[in-house]
Amino acid sequence: MADTKREIERKYESDDGALPDLTRVPGVASVLDKGVTHLDATYHDTADQRLTAASVTLRRRTGGSDAGWHLKLPVAPGVRDEIRAPLSDTLPGELATLVRSRARDAALGPLVRLRTDRDVRHLTDADGRLLAEVSVDTVHAERLTGAGGTARWTEIEVELADDGDPAFLDKVDKRLRKAGLRPSPSGSKLARALAGTAPAKPPRPTGKPVTAGDHVLAYVRAQRDALVDLDPAVRQDTPDSVHRMRVATRRLRSTFRSFRGILDRTVTDPVGTDLKWLAAELGLDRDQEVLAERLRSSLADVPDALVAGPVGDRLTRWAEARHAGAHGRLTGILDSRRYLTLLDTLDALLADPPLRDEAAATPDKALTKAVRKDLDKLTGLVTRALDLPPGDDRDVALHDARKKTKRTRYAAEAATPALGKPAKRLVKSMKSLQGLLGDHQDSVMARRTLRELAAVAHAAGESAFTYGILYGREEHRAALAENALPEAWAALTEDLRPWTA
Repeated sequence: MADTKREIERKYESDDGALPDLTRVPGVASVLDKGVTHLDATYHDTADQRLTAASVTLRRRTGGSDAGWHLKLPVAPGVRDEIRAPLSDTLPGELATLVRSRARDAALGPLVRLRTDRDVRHLTDADGRLLAEVSVDTVHAERLTGAGGTARWTEIEVELADDGDPAFLDKVDKRLRKAGLRPSPSGSKLARALAGTAPAKPPRPTGKPVTAGDHVLAYVRAQRDALVDLDPAVRQDTPDSVHRMRVATRRLRSTFRSFRGILDRTVTDPVGTDLKWLAAELGLDRDQEVLAERLRSSLADVPDALVAGPVGDRLTRWAEARHAGAHGRLTGILDSRRYLTLLDTLDALLADPPLRDEAAATPDKALTKAVRKDLDKLTGLVTRALDLPPGDDRDVALHDARKKTKRTRYAAEAATPALGKPAKRLVKSMKSLQGLLGDHQDSVMARRTLRELAAVAHAAGESAFTYGILYGREEHRAALAENALPEAWAALTEDLRPWTA
């Protein structure tokens, strides 16, 4: 069974590998010599180094107190989540699934072997509590592929203790720099090993977006990266990961639809169909999660005297059963051929983008045109919804307006780097409108679920009284949202003026 540890560390270099007196670091009472440990790690990757390119490391290591398989996923500069599995001869399946969005069908094999002599010291406070571990690592790297090659170096690593204050690393940093140590230019030993055992590669072109097509592709690339990055978190059922992955999926699909003048729809429409499928599958879990939290919160506000029957227990059982089933199905989706092919298709689209003539235009003209077109459609949908009487038809019309609001928001997000403040203000306006329309749609879904729960409770001989109270409150919330919409829409007109002129 794998377990996860948050790793917060910094790496340094020095000419002699010597450490200064670390008792002079504020808060450090003792520096305990823990001796030298011998570590032997083999790093695995695809032949084209897909994991390494994403700053993901996968290794099998012996020696030390944590021998086994380690998968490190980047979180922020100097911060990684290390997922550990017991030592075995072959890669554990639970780790293989966590790199599937990157490796896909490519085989994983040995890339680099690192043998390290680790001289460890513990920094402790006056109460003997561990603050950080400092190690002087003498590393011998051996390239296991291609023409081979070896490299040797010494580095100093400072790793924060579990649940430690990251600010403590700043104090250690100040002391080390004062003693002449330098931050390491490599974020990991593997990166340094590869740099030292392989011929230098030509630098990749970086340039800022210039044309309308450049800006749209930059947004598409960011969402593709988000999909791949979030895959392991969704598999691990990390809070909010499903929502974020679904948003990235919707942003991609919306971008393809909004910028059809820039990207050829004969290529992007089939991709959009698969993105719609993925968003729907992600929604099975996410929608239930949001709805369950809404109903729990609403029930908590009901006075005890008005709670008749085991409403809370039934709601909990419903939520847990739905979540377990939805998550199990979702992990299967992430292993499916259709999903992995979708990721390959997005890679291919970015490598050889299906640009139309308008992609070469200046962004102010082409991007403004696309955003304005979405906004015009949204205006028509909101106007139509406001003209309808309360009821099912208005609920459907408001839901359509909500979806168009998201699409307009995402188009404005893609355009913001090029168009600046007007696009940024439009994003803010659309987010506000989306919140109002979203609350209304959540109320529609909550009422539907309450009817179902009440029917099940009644069939079991339980009182449906409290479900009726919750239903009435949801009706009231929907009415408030509908009544607020005309004024909110009118208030947005000032921000919309640059786009409707």
